Amino acid sequence: MTAVGAATRVHRRLIDSLYTEAMLLADEARGYFDEVGREQRDMLGAMDRVVFSCESLKVTTRLMHVIAWLLTQRAVAAGEIAEREARDPSRRLGEAPMTEDAALNAMPVAAQHLIGASIDLYRRVARLDASQEEMVPVASPARSMLDRLAHAF
Repeated sequence: MTAVGAATRVHRRLIDSLYTEAMLLADEARGYFDEVGREQRDMLGAMDRVVFSCESLKVTTRLMHVIAWLLTQRAVAAGEIAEREARDPSRRLGEAPMTEDAALNAMPVAAQHLIGASIDLYRRVARLDASQEEMVPVASPARSMLDRLAHAF
């Protein structure tokens, strides 16, 4: 097996593993914020209830951005789209809303866990997304000129 083939297989396994983690976390978050979290939210003060609702939306937003990015990577691995298409800004990892420490500390422990897990997953995927920029070869203007001359003659 070539080094490129091994790297591709490792990348595919990483993407699949992150996808599974994201889907499990999304399911856990949905279950919590729709059921258990609702009871815990009702025990909070008025302002903290608003913060709780905002944080649940932030968790959902982070996870949806991550899942969309991972699905794009899976499509590249399956040959459904080209790598260059995956680097298009519309297919890159979307911006995720930030959670302030004060807001996080005001949340019930279970909500803190879900918020923290979504932030951690988003940051890991953001590093992978950023690494794709590093993999794009920068074309040398001189090399481009030489290539054009070679094709002309």
